[in-house]
Amino acid sequence: MAVRLDESDEYMHELGPESNFNESMYINCFDHGQGVGGWFRIGNRANEGYAEMTVCLYLPAVDGHGGRQVAFQYKRPEIDNNDAFDAGGLTWTMVTPFEELQIDYTGKVLLLDEPEQMANPRDAFKNNEFVEAEVHLTFGGQGRASMFGGEPDEPHEAPGEEFAKGHYEQLISGTGTIRVGEREWQIDGFGLRDHSWGPRYWQAPWYYRWLTGNVDADFGFMASRVAKKDGPGTRGGFVWENGKMHYCDDVQMSTVTRGDEHYHDTIEFTISSSRSERSWTISGEAIDLIPLRNRRQTPDGDWLQTRISEAFTKWTVRSGEFEGRTGFGMSEYLDQIIDDAPVGIAE
Repeated sequence: MAVRLDESDEYMHELGPESNFNESMYINCFDHGQGVGGWFRIGNRANEGYAEMTVCLYLPAVDGHGGRQVAFQYKRPEIDNNDAFDAGGLTWTMVTPFEELQIDYTGKVLLLDEPEQMANPRDAFKNNEFVEAEVHLTFGGQGRASMFGGEPDEPHEAPGEEFAKGHYEQLISGTGTIRVGEREWQIDGFGLRDHSWGPRYWQAPWYYRWLTGNVDADFGFMASRVAKKDGPGTRGGFVWENGKMHYCDDVQMSTVTRGDEHYHDTIEFTISSSRSERSWTISGEAIDLIPLRNRRQTPDGDWLQTRISEAFTKWTVRSGEFEGRTGFGMSEYLDQIIDDAPVGIAE
């Protein structure tokens, strides 16, 4: 199966006929020295009349007192086309395909001392303070050689199980400013970006694990485990090491969870490339975790609930040239919730 990726894919795609057509861009970035950063996403669902806009910022303790905080905002602004990523105060600007883009956000964010309150979003939005925020970041990539993914020339998902027709990712660097209330940071960090398009239901995977991280400009990774309710699902990702992309076809992981909610706490995984005849072992510690949810009603009237746990994560490389080095990134755990429990507890 061939995969196509052109410079034109960095821009908006033609709106498809599917009722659940989604085109989305996501990016995360963290300043390693300050322990501050976050992720940003817009998902255009023009055929449903709205966009999904999310800003999530992970913040250090205030002047060394108290604990860390998470600043969060989610909106569903109305849209009627798929012409741009510009909704709810968040704007994306593509400057040079594969090399440079910008995001800008101006608006309010919810300031959470206990981000796990977002498991009940109505109460969380009611009981916590909103503050003004402003973000201006410029991201750079290392050109086409650092891109992963694209659009397959043949459909790769069964009807009803679609999550993206096309999808690619890239490790990036980022600079700029983040301001939350009276606090402001100059950002110089690393992260990962993601662009996808096509029909999407968050309920399509049975569960998935999406792990992204950077040590520095010379080492970073993305590890993906997607499980289907019926069938083996997929495992893979990539490792970027000293200017070379290693495409990986297997990832094996184990997770230690905490509490009755089974939020992920520590992670260890080994990602392997048969093409490069290499493997890397990496462990992670979830520093700040915020649980988000998506609910969808079936034609039978039943409600399906999906939990997406988003954790700012400290990574430690356990093997290879970069053994012992640490970095930061995200661990995103999506689970369908059945009988009040996440279905992917075993992995």
